[in-house]
Amino acid sequence: MATSGEVIDNRSAQRFELEIEGETAFLEYNRHNGALVLIHTEVPERLRGHKIGERLVVAALAAARSDGLRIVAVCPYVRAYLKKHPDASN
Repeated sequence: MATSGEVIDNRSAQRFELEIEGETAFLEYNRHNGALVLIHTEVPERLRGHKIGERLVVAALAAARSDGLRIVAVCPYVRAYLKKHPDASN
């Protein structure tokens, strides 16, 4: 399975997206009061186990840093990622 591709910030849908082989993984968010609220990560079953969710989180954190936004992690996957990588949100 080819797992390359670029994470896109689809602002109109309020989600970061990564399309691979016709399937789309995404991380839903909301921009609110100077924060990027990360709500839900969804990776199609066929794409799981290839660090796709991690790529979405890394892209979201980079976007928040770039835009000077705080991170609010509502999504359990994002919370687990941040717990495992405590320096990632800096």
